[in-house]
Amino acid sequence: MQVSKASASRRLAPRFNARAFLASAGLSKTFTDYRRNETVFTQGDACDHVLYIQTGGVKLAVLSKTGREAVVAMLGSGDFFGEGCLAGQSVRMASATAITPSRILRINKDAMVKLLHKQHAISDRFIAHMLARNIRIEEDLIDQLFNSSEKRLARTLLVLARYGKQDAPVRTVTPISQKTLAEMIGTTRSRVNFFMKKFQRLGFIDCTHGLNVNNSLLTVVLHD
Repeated sequence: MQVSKASASRRLAPRFNARAFLASAGLSKTFTDYRRNETVFTQGDACDHVLYIQTGGVKLAVLSKTGREAVVAMLGSGDFFGEGCLAGQSVRMASATAITPSRILRINKDAMVKLLHKQHAISDRFIAHMLARNIRIEEDLIDQLFNSSEKRLARTLLVLARYGKQDAPVRTVTPISQKTLAEMIGTTRSRVNFFMKKFQRLGFIDCTHGLNVNNSLLTVVLHD
């Protein structure tokens, strides 16, 4: 039931007004365009900016000392990341990579702090946005601990398709490799391939032209 609870919590949260945020007077910001698979920042880099995805998508991944990589989040347009600097984080705890051509707004930490103190409406929406994302991260952990790889894959596809945020029953997902999906849900690429073929056969997804996810995929998540 995690997906439906997440969507309910997001509907209750005030919607972030990106246009007002981007137009904020005095906000020190720069836009940077990234190609697919281009690095936005690397684990261990100085943490002195908050980033906002205007268009595109970003993968956050952590690299262990043994060289093993774990994908911890897939973000899309309208998402913030790198906000750890606001809580005193001095270095990046993960690496960020563009998964599709992306335009990303970089906001200096001090400028962001001043904006949040000065404009309460934006501050409220930013906090609500981050709380909703924290809820999703907690649900990701529960999903990883208790659900089968098939359910984890179904839920991941629904999250990537912005289930609960869009009215359309079918939504096209940003291109993502089966290898990355396998890293996200903690299984092998061959298992992901097996379940993707199964989902397509049942009409839950369509890979004919890109990747289209149908809301009916939720039945896999809810099935005991």
